[in-house]
Amino acid sequence: MNELPILIDFDGVIKLGDTPAPDAGNFLRFLIANKVPAFIISNSTLRTGKEITQFLIDNNLPYEVPAMTATDATLHYVKAHYKKVSVYCIDKIKKLFAEFIVDENPEAVVIGDNGENWNYNLMNEIFQKVYNGAEIIAMHKNRFWYPGGENLSLDAGSFIKAIEYGANKEAVLIGKPSPIYFQSALELLNVPKDSKFIMVGDDIESDVNAAQKIGGTGILIYTGKTKYPLSSKVKIKPDFEAQNLTEIIEIIKYLTSN
Repeated sequence: MNELPILIDFDGVIKLGDTPAPDAGNFLRFLIANKVPAFIISNSTLRTGKEITQFLIDNNLPYEVPAMTATDATLHYVKAHYKKVSVYCIDKIKKLFAEFIVDENPEAVVIGDNGENWNYNLMNEIFQKVYNGAEIIAMHKNRFWYPGGENLSLDAGSFIKAIEYGANKEAVLIGKPSPIYFQSALELLNVPKDSKFIMVGDDIESDVNAAQKIGGTGILIYTGKTKYPLSSKVKIKPDFEAQNLTEIIEIIKYLTSN
């Protein structure tokens, strides 16, 4: 089997709602047994990579495949570039940025998942800071998601887009579909950042198309936010499609045997 790096989304792929995908264990064991260089990369700003690993452990799943989230990547970016930021996300993630947080005159505003805390006053507060000179750091720009695996809901990207428009300023994007995020994972696997790779995800834009744009092979799985069949309105074409992780294993075997 050729060593083609594989990047894997978490929510909607390994984790469905609050539980593991039925074939997640077999999929992870396949990667480990065949020594496939793999990395779980999640756009979640509700958890860290360590929490993903703990989820795998708690559910008696193989946990040797490393994981990181947009939270980890954003914290690393902030440490490298800023001394003072305002952070808008859920409390447990906000605490990770404690040494940098200020309320007045931040160098940047960091925006991630903020649940039901979004309202006009909060968005206007962020807008004013940006309009007065703060940069926008977007942990991710997902337009929507399925919290708990159901009930389609607006995601942070929709609110970030409104702030960008109002302030006439573009955000620095940390998570997918930023090429930096994919390349960081490849480098952590000790392969060149311009290597060919496979991306397995449930988001046709942030996972599949983003990977394709930098030379990756995009596999769309229909266990998460994208429902089968793919709408004819979608112009993006995945390289491969799968109904579950068992089918993903067969696709990986095919791709790594040629």
